[in-house]
Amino acid sequence: MLIGVDFDNTIVCYDQIFHRVALERGSIPHDLPVSKDTVRDYLRSCGREDVWIEMQGYVYGARIIDASAFTGAIEFLALCKNSGLPVCIISHKTRYPFAGEQYDLHRAAYRWIEAKRLFGDSGPQQVFFELTKQEKLMRIAAEGCTHFIDDLPEFLAEPDFPKGVRRILFDPSDKHIKENRFLRAKSWQEIGSMFLGDSRTAR
Repeated sequence: MLIGVDFDNTIVCYDQIFHRVALERGSIPHDLPVSKDTVRDYLRSCGREDVWIEMQGYVYGARIIDASAFTGAIEFLALCKNSGLPVCIISHKTRYPFAGEQYDLHRAAYRWIEAKRLFGDSGPQQVFFELTKQEKLMRIAAEGCTHFIDDLPEFLAEPDFPKGVRRILFDPSDKHIKENRFLRAKSWQEIGSMFLGDSRTAR
């Protein structure tokens, strides 16, 4: 068994940091709900797509270190390690932003992983950042993943998704409640129960 896990918006939660950065810049009203999606939708509704694109590069680069992990994600990885259950991170991530300062987004993500001690002392060798979606699909196959956890149903539904891999949709906001093509989990506690049983679920 090998559990593959997406990185952005699956392990890392950007809701608080996007809202904070947007407030720091005066780009959103103070009463806008705290979530990455509401910041994006607000800026797009104001015709400020360029601001949103630049902000993504800044957050994923300079400010990713201030982002938090989803509740239970780090605990789940620790439990898997202690149980001898192998896990790897496979993510589609461009190397540099599309606009604004050219941060190295891969290096920034590795710094976050190391700061959070995601794999303890074993370091980030179980992490693969692929430049394209197709390369991500190929990596899932090449590593021999038996399961893959991702927040995007459209990615899990890709025609080229490796056959035989059990797909799990991470849906913490319950946005895809009608999705029935894959297993769906609203929390890392739920995912922990799937693999480790109720008595050892990440809390």
